[in-house]
Amino acid sequence: MSTGSALRDDAVAGHVAAYGVEPAGVGFAPGRVNLIGEHIDYNGGLVLPVALPLGTTCSVSPRDDGALHVSSASVDGPPVVVPLDDLESGARQGWSSYVLGAFAHSRSRHSFEGGASLRVDGDVPLGAGLSSSASLECAVLVALDAATGLVHDPLTLALSAQAAEHEYAGVPCGIMDQAASMLGRADHALLLDSATLHHEHVPLHLQEQEVVLLVVNTRAHHELTDGGYAERRAACERAAAVLGVEYLVDAEPAAVEALPEPERRRARHVVSEQTRVRAAVRAFGLGDLASVGELFAASHASLRDDFEVSCPELDVAVAAAYDAGALASRMTGGGFGGSTVALVRVDDVVVVTAGVEAAFRSAGFRSPEVLVVAPADGARTLY
Repeated sequence: MSTGSALRDDAVAGHVAAYGVEPAGVGFAPGRVNLIGEHIDYNGGLVLPVALPLGTTCSVSPRDDGALHVSSASVDGPPVVVPLDDLESGARQGWSSYVLGAFAHSRSRHSFEGGASLRVDGDVPLGAGLSSSASLECAVLVALDAATGLVHDPLTLALSAQAAEHEYAGVPCGIMDQAASMLGRADHALLLDSATLHHEHVPLHLQEQEVVLLVVNTRAHHELTDGGYAERRAACERAAAVLGVEYLVDAEPAAVEALPEPERRRARHVVSEQTRVRAAVRAFGLGDLASVGELFAASHASLRDDFEVSCPELDVAVAAAYDAGALASRMTGGGFGGSTVALVRVDDVVVVTAGVEAAFRSAGFRSPEVLVVAPADGARTLY
């Protein structure tokens, strides 16, 4: 959670150390935590994420050897080197695929015909369901804009980042993560219609209520490329096709109940979660955090029972937070591990944190990482 100037200085110094030249541009893009509306963005519905103060920096400088050189402050060894002529294959694996994909999807907009050196660094926990991948993709795109003096609409960059993840990382994600990273605003949530891309910033009024977001990284590794995420998306697409709707969120609840399994439960989660998003926006606007707590609990139960993307660590973290006095708590992100998000009074942070840690010890789980955060601004140029 470094300041902008410290992030810039570290990025410039790291780039010089790696490549011997100062970068032409440095970009920063945050991770995100979704307050409510899980597995809705690829079903055409409303989601309510916030940008985190944690994120990724990317620095870039031009080259003349016809290749892309990619290095990371957190990965030992020499840079990954890929000839520009090989970028279109999308066959790369691992963390560098996100960088290569973002670069490839922006080639028509920038002037790095001779190649480029990129270096990335970040503090979004990997595998925690906090969109480290979207943060990385968006940081690359913002850095390329900064280096070339271009200014693109944030949604244009978000869509490029999403396409990079689809084609280069093999994850059929919705648009929420990239949009939250590009469009976040401090003290607000982003209400995004994933079908139309219409969006607005929703004031959360957390500061005046002396409430913070408590993110619990369960350290149960979250991986969306192992098939579970794609299976859930495929089930939703089958359900929409049977029901004759373009987007599953538009299905009638009664029609959903006539579907076969597992499509019935998957669709039931989507339809009910959409209702909860709308209710949560109203509750936040009224400062009614008691109702938010009920909505979070119902969302988690639906993700656990109908969508079946929770896990024991997530369930323990949610229950322990409520037991220790959290106002609201639920799993966040794609599931299969990852993180939970809770609303906690400032005066209760220590008690809730201790309660979650004690519950993990009792269950024999690894110690979780607990982060106290506030909604932050989205992606921006640093240099």
